[in-house]
Amino acid sequence: MEVVIVPDAAAGGELIAEAMADLLRRKPDALLGVATGSTPLPIYEALAAKVRAAEVDPSRARICQLDEYVGLPAGHPESYRSVVLREVVDPLGLTEESFMGPDGSAEDVAAACTAYDRALGEAGGVDLQLLGIGTDGHIGFNEPCSSLASRTRIKTLTERTRTDNARFFDSLDEVPHHVITQGIGTILEARHLVLLATGEAKADAVALAVEGPLSALVPASALQLHPHATVVVDEAAASRLKLADYFRATFAAKPDWQGI
Repeated sequence: MEVVIVPDAAAGGELIAEAMADLLRRKPDALLGVATGSTPLPIYEALAAKVRAAEVDPSRARICQLDEYVGLPAGHPESYRSVVLREVVDPLGLTEESFMGPDGSAEDVAAACTAYDRALGEAGGVDLQLLGIGTDGHIGFNEPCSSLASRTRIKTLTERTRTDNARFFDSLDEVPHHVITQGIGTILEARHLVLLATGEAKADAVALAVEGPLSALVPASALQLHPHATVVVDEAAASRLKLADYFRATFAAKPDWQGI
């Protein structure tokens, strides 16, 4: 696992957007796994700016979803399908044909989970998966004590996660109780995992994920198992890291050709 400490969210967004652009230059039809929420917005804004400046051509790229609420219709403004189309697909000039996601409104949700997990493999696997981290250490919607071998499935959200997400709805009562999420085992199959965390509220979760023991209690600690995992944090999110100075030194000495 590589830990990169950046000054602020904008710097983290630019760093990760450039890594995504580099991937698309090498592999124009790469499958990019995207996350939702406030944290990844600087990434998408920086990548869209590169597209507008003709620094990268994403026209053959494919986009896939990390998770989805259960019970919200696809056209609901806070369904993650709608969010991804609005924040990623449209700004990059792509069409819905480039997009893959689970069906959160399916009559048979369990079958929809299995179908999506299978579809990711049939698409050749995810080349780069973006991740955020919850204040309780969750990734995707793999809440604490999720199996580290789990596959795409339905999960019940904790009240803490529902409260965290209530800012996107008119009230807490509108936040669904269930979601479809890629499992930790599914996430670990991506070729490159990139987690972005910003703000002091994420500092404890970041420290436990990076420096703590591998534990289902902190799902993000599963990144310790991955051969190519990059954790990008701003100074506030890095504030509980015991090895922060070491992480700064190793990144400063890293050759440019190595990328992230």
